[in-house]
Amino acid sequence: MALLRFTILLLAVLLLHNAAALPHHGPAKHDYRDALTKSILFFEGQRSGKLPPSQRVSWRRDSGLSDGSSIKVDLTGGYYDAGDNVKFGFPLAFSATMLAWSVLEFGGMMKGELQHARDAVRWGSDYLLKATSHPDTVYVQVGDASKDHACWERPEDMDTARTVYKVDPSTPGSDVAAETAAALAAASLVFRKSDPVYSSRLVARAKRVFEFADKHRGTYSTKLSAYVCPYYCSYSGYQDELLWGAAWLHRATKNPTYLNYIKLNGQILGADEQDNTFGWDNKHAGARILISKSFLVQKVGALQEYKGHADSFICSMVPGTPTDQTQYTKGGLLFKLSDSNMQYVTSSSFLLLTYAKYLAFSKKTVSCGGATITPQRLRAIARRQVDYLLGTNPMGLSYMVGYGPKYPKKLHHRASSLPSVAAHPGKIGCSQGFTGLYSGAANPNVHVGAVVGGPNQNDQFPDQRNDYEHSEPATYINAPLVGALAYLAHSSGQL
Repeated sequence: MALLRFTILLLAVLLLHNAAALPHHGPAKHDYRDALTKSILFFEGQRSGKLPPSQRVSWRRDSGLSDGSSIKVDLTGGYYDAGDNVKFGFPLAFSATMLAWSVLEFGGMMKGELQHARDAVRWGSDYLLKATSHPDTVYVQVGDASKDHACWERPEDMDTARTVYKVDPSTPGSDVAAETAAALAAASLVFRKSDPVYSSRLVARAKRVFEFADKHRGTYSTKLSAYVCPYYCSYSGYQDELLWGAAWLHRATKNPTYLNYIKLNGQILGADEQDNTFGWDNKHAGARILISKSFLVQKVGALQEYKGHADSFICSMVPGTPTDQTQYTKGGLLFKLSDSNMQYVTSSSFLLLTYAKYLAFSKKTVSCGGATITPQRLRAIARRQVDYLLGTNPMGLSYMVGYGPKYPKKLHHRASSLPSVAAHPGKIGCSQGFTGLYSGAANPNVHVGAVVGGPNQNDQFPDQRNDYEHSEPATYINAPLVGALAYLAHSSGQL
């Protein structure tokens, strides 16, 4: 009996040990559904223009209603990219593309949030149609950034110059134009069934804008450097956007013209580059993942090499493999740059989940230096990053405003940091608003869903309003997170 009891005890210990070694599939640590709702709501707080009756963020009001009037073009609407009042076309278009991609890959999992996500896409695509209303021209910025940054005022009060900047044949900008074409093409797919007329208009415009981008090649920050730098210079050149734009047009149209373009120009445009940073400036990794779908899911054999290109990116992201090139903090956060690092966390997580979807569909895996990486492993890495963002980190702090019990209170964000028009109807002047910037008090308007730049490389976050590198939210941080949260909420049984 003693031997039997010992044997049973030993088996119990072994079972407990093995259980601890297995991945945990119990209840989710976070309410991904709540985070999804809030991540989409954030975009309503970033809106420019005449706000619709359905506007849910009540502390915002109409703004920028004369945008474009100086050149007799309607450029109202769109999004303020971050905490200032300039409409920067390059990150705006990327955010619109990523919002659309989030809906295309994971919209079926969004349920009650799908319409809100579509509304967010449409707010961006409506503006991009205005910005491309004239052939061979893309209006790429509204607002003098230097003058805007010399003020701290609500968008409803802004009185700085709303100067319009454009790219055209004499001032080429293949990067911003091709990204705009990508956004229009991606949005056309979002509305293909629900609004086919609008969808057709979007894809027609995408074709025209891409043709302009390809014909008149150049980097937009070459001639517009004084106005777009150092804010959104194009450091990676325009080749990545041409490949990215062609990939989106191929997906939207199935026209062999774009397939041939990718086949003929892929290597020239950097398809096999080994960079693994995906964001508003560099699209190579995203293009490789997007094009790989054509091979993995749609069986386009001519694009087989893109499976290898995508695998190279994925292998650089997987910790512990011989090909790992990614830095993580001690707390486990992907760390690329000190300035707005969370944008790389959300964009990389989205790519990992999206590629896992393609691999699972085609029953494929990735080989990283002899290690076999499954879709489940990629999902686990992405989930760990999102969990960190939502509060599973050394500070126990959610980096999404309004989510969880503890989150940043002092956003580097003009409209959030100053009293709303309802609370303070009188104008708050350019210099008068700086009292809000340097105040030690929490922002009076809680910008629900805003994800800030994030902690430093030591997992520390001071929550200081004038620390824009860590405390400023941005549309391009939230846009890929929308898709990631939709997947996680669905897979956790919350949607």
